[in-house]
Amino acid sequence: MSEQVEKDKPKLRLKGRLMSASEIERTLVRLAHEIVEKNDGAANLGLVGIKRRGVPIAQRIGRLIEKIEKVQVQTGVLDISFYRDDLSTSGARPTVTDGAIGFDVTGRDIVLMDDVLYTGRTIRAALDALFDHGRPKSVQLLVLIDRGHRELPIQATYTGRTIPTSSREIIEVKLREVDEDEQVLLVEVAE
Repeated sequence: MSEQVEKDKPKLRLKGRLMSASEIERTLVRLAHEIVEKNDGAANLGLVGIKRRGVPIAQRIGRLIEKIEKVQVQTGVLDISFYRDDLSTSGARPTVTDGAIGFDVTGRDIVLMDDVLYTGRTIRAALDALFDHGRPKSVQLLVLIDRGHRELPIQATYTGRTIPTSSREIIEVKLREVDEDEQVLLVEVAE
């Protein structure tokens, strides 16, 4: 069965590196400052990372905001299990699974975080899951990369980089906490 899975997996060709580890870090520092500025501090903030790569982004930004504002910022995890639909439009729809975020979101200004914004379907599912945990005062969205191709009217409040892509291209974000590597790559589905 694993041989069949390998056969069905699309072949990918590296087109280039879009961000190095130091560029990712500088971008997160800038985004942390933007969050503090837009929210007039960090008193009512809660940061929620969408599992997998949104979680380390939220944790890192939380530490950065704590250094800037000298107050602890609650950081949580939103568990959304799904088949990645950015490889093919025939993939399964996102499925929200139960799980605690780690703090009460009710009445808080929540910054929802993910690595790549593509069709918007993952964010829509994340919003449904977030509101199952309570009613935030506001919800803002932070993404490291916005690659376009939206299918839903979803826009990030904070964007690390906007990188227009073709439908054959894929953005691969690699973070040391998940991948033991740190960079953003542009790859293309090979013929």
